[in-house]
Amino acid sequence: MNPIADDKYTLIRGLGLIAAISVIIGNVIGTGVFLKARVMTCNVGSPTWVIIAWVAAGLLSLAGALTYAELTAMKPQAGGEYVFLRDAFGRASSFLFGWMQMFIAKPGSQAAAGMAFAIGLNDFLDKQLEYVLFTPNVFGYAVEISTLQVVAIMVIIIFTTLNCASVIVSGQIATFLTLIKIALIAFVGLGAFIWVSGDFAHFSMMDTGGTCEGVADAAHFGAPGYTFTAGFAAAMLGALWGYDGWSNLTFVAGEVKNPNRNIPLAIIGSTILIIFLYVFVHIGYFYVLDPTTIASVSKGSSVAKTVVAMFFGGDPARLATGVGITIFTVGLMLSSLGTLHTSILAGSRVPFAMARDGLMVKSFGILSVTGVPIAALVFQGLLASILAMSGSFDTLTDYVVFGSWIFYALVTMSIFVFRRRFPDAERPYRAWGYPVVPVVFLLVAGWLLINTIMTSPTQSLAGIALIILGLPVYYYFNSRNNINGRPEGEL
Repeated sequence: MNPIADDKYTLIRGLGLIAAISVIIGNVIGTGVFLKARVMTCNVGSPTWVIIAWVAAGLLSLAGALTYAELTAMKPQAGGEYVFLRDAFGRASSFLFGWMQMFIAKPGSQAAAGMAFAIGLNDFLDKQLEYVLFTPNVFGYAVEISTLQVVAIMVIIIFTTLNCASVIVSGQIATFLTLIKIALIAFVGLGAFIWVSGDFAHFSMMDTGGTCEGVADAAHFGAPGYTFTAGFAAAMLGALWGYDGWSNLTFVAGEVKNPNRNIPLAIIGSTILIIFLYVFVHIGYFYVLDPTTIASVSKGSSVAKTVVAMFFGGDPARLATGVGITIFTVGLMLSSLGTLHTSILAGSRVPFAMARDGLMVKSFGILSVTGVPIAALVFQGLLASILAMSGSFDTLTDYVVFGSWIFYALVTMSIFVFRRRFPDAERPYRAWGYPVVPVVFLLVAGWLLINTIMTSPTQSLAGIALIILGLPVYYYFNSRNNINGRPEGEL
């Protein structure tokens, strides 16, 4: 039953295979591949183990992708994971997932991407944008509004507007910006071998006293109380953050052309390509720099930037100058726009699906003449702008990572539910390695969740609390539907 009684338009299947792949890569490849090498080296001490962590995290993501490919091809509907949870476990679980995505995860990632672009533009303009405009008092707290935040909000508004056009236009923009992301990683990785004199002997070395700024002793190789299990788990979490986003195509599954073919190809193919790119660029990092040097890179910089500063005979001590740094900075700015664009595209389909179920404001489920949920897009952009202005997005998204893996596990479990309940349902793609692959994914996800609770209890409990906050809202919308005569749980 569709509660949107006055619906005039439908979603348009305007995303081809390349655009679908771009939605995934655009969401996945962000700053993690350029930032995490330092911390992961501090976690495990060895280049080999850093590479193993990236491969293991990639294979875990691929295990999830194989499962998601079957689910999405079977149910190619807008909202993706929200739909799987709803149909497998009921409306409460799907609402809480949608609540987290709609109010925290997606707006937070968009605010972060907007700020990443602003910071990159500020670096490119030699710090000309970095000054405070005013400091309003909000509920007794002084909130500092800077030019960087204004730039971030401007790009959020621009790309929200672009996404209000049509999904075909959005797909074309995603493809262009994703090609730039791939080119940037290729530039860093190939440049490490072409324009710098390195040494493969670095791969046999260990971190022998790197500064490891900001890394906790429990996960700091060689520190008192360190255990390899805790260190490797921390490195895995860092790598998984770098892979996060491989599930985003599910949100726009209702707009993919020939979904039975293109969805499995896009989810699996893009995940394999990302694993290759990540491992390749990290081999380049360790070819140029030994592990102790990488572990000693300052927290405010990145290993990628240190390596790029050496291109064309540049001096790594002068990270703000040089041709390589200029190319890298511009590429990173455009890469952040790609992340922003695909996050806006995918994220807006969650409130759309929730509204179609009567579990969110009705206007979010209404499509424009071009088949786009404009009200959902505008609301999402407003939340992202507020988070960018408040500066709280980093803390919120850190909390959400834990909650995200709870839902990843639940969605993966749904494949067993659907196989049992609907054994004869049409499945254009059947998950390779079933049931072993999804079971392995669930076991590793469980291990990571337990380890996170033990090592970061505050962050874990905060993530759970943010999810539970959605329960009163769910009961309000659900009771309203029941009053209006819609049976609870009706799909």
